[in-house]
Formats: sequence, structure tokens, C-alpha cells
Amino acid sequence: MSLAVLLVDDNTDILCNVRDYLEMNGMAVETAINGKEALERLSQRSYAVCVLDIGLPDVDGLTVCKTLRANGDKTPILMLTARDSIDDRVTGLEVGADDYLIKPFSLRELNARVQALVRRAYGDSEMKLRVGDLTFDLSTTQVNRAGKPIKLNPTCLTILKELMIRSPAIVSRSRLEAQVWGGGAPDSDSLRANIYLLRQAIDKAFDKKLIHTHPGLGWSINE
Repeated sequence: MSLAVLLVDDNTDILCNVRDYLEMNGMAVETAINGKEALERLSQRSYAVCVLDIGLPDVDGLTVCKTLRANGDKTPILMLTARDSIDDRVTGLEVGADDYLIKPFSLRELNARVQALVRRAYGDSEMKLRVGDLTFDLSTTQVNRAGKPIKLNPTCLTILKELMIRSPAIVSRSRLEAQVWGGGAPDSDSLRANIYLLRQAIDKAFDKKLIHTHPGLGWSINE
């Protein structure tokens, strides 16, 4: 299981860039493009963090935040805004935001602030992906199965992270190649070779296999 983040912004470029970056850093991201949709999603399930733009159509971010807090929802909120005045920042914090980031922002800084909110609200236990007896500590990149440490190269770590984030769903070849090689397919069959190495490390010494091949579709990791 991975951290679930709700990202709310009506700018589709920002939405896609932030979503992809957070997913590459171990989070499962859902998106909404307006305040009404955000409130609906937040009423249906829990999120580790909500990244919320102030300038939304229909219901603005301040109103979304105020509504959540009035309903007793304590989801940590990172507010995004193009407004760079003390009054605006104070208003956001007064209605219940936990942190504030001004546009344009660094994706690296946004990720760091999201991780800080998670640690503050939930502790370090939420920084781990878990499938069965397999764990992946996102803060240290340490992988363990049944308490035994597993050493993986950086490519295998990236593949494993994506499979665990999406578990139990099937992840396609194109999706994995995009995560590892930035959208450009490798010259040789590097993906299959690295999945073989991953299988050797994760499954070979254990009776129960976690990594599964789905011919023509991709791979999954589940019990």
C-alpha cells in the first residue's frame, strides 16, 4: 500500500507534472479539477495529504478547506496559490491549511513539504509500501521480505516501487518504461532483464511468488 494523495488544480499542465513527480516518489495520486469534485472525493475516502490550489472554479480552495475543517476532516492540506501576500497566506492558514506553497514552485520542494506533512500527521510508518510480507521503506529505499533485507539496483527499485504503488493492478510495459527511462523505450530488452533480476531477488528464496506476468498486458505484484 502507498500514500494516497489528492491533488486539486484546474491547470492541467500543473496537475500532470505534479502527479507524475509525486508518483515517481512513491505516492498514489488521484486528481480533481474543481472544488466540488475535491469535496466529493474527500467525502468518499481518506487521503494522506490534499494538495489544494486556492484559485479553483466553482468552489475555491479556501472554501474547500473551510468546509472540510467544519465537517471535522483533519486531512493535512498543502495550499497552492499564485498570491504572494501575507494576508492571503494568513487567510489560508486561518481556515485550516497546514502549509502554503506559492506558484511557481519547485517539484522537489512540493514533494518535501508533502512528505513533511505525512510525517507530522502520521509518523514514519506511512512512508512504507507493503505487499504481503514485502516492505519498501521510501525514506531509506530499504527493501525487506519476511524481515530479510533485499539488495536491488536503482532500476529494479524503480520498477518495484511502481508495481507496489499500483498493487494489485497490472502495470503495462509502457508505464514501467516511462517510469524508468523517462518515456523513451530502451534500445535492448532492459525492462525484461531487470524484471528477471527483480524476480530472482524478491521471489526465488520464497515459496509464495509475488511478481506475476500477464502476457500481453504487463506485470503485477500481489499475494
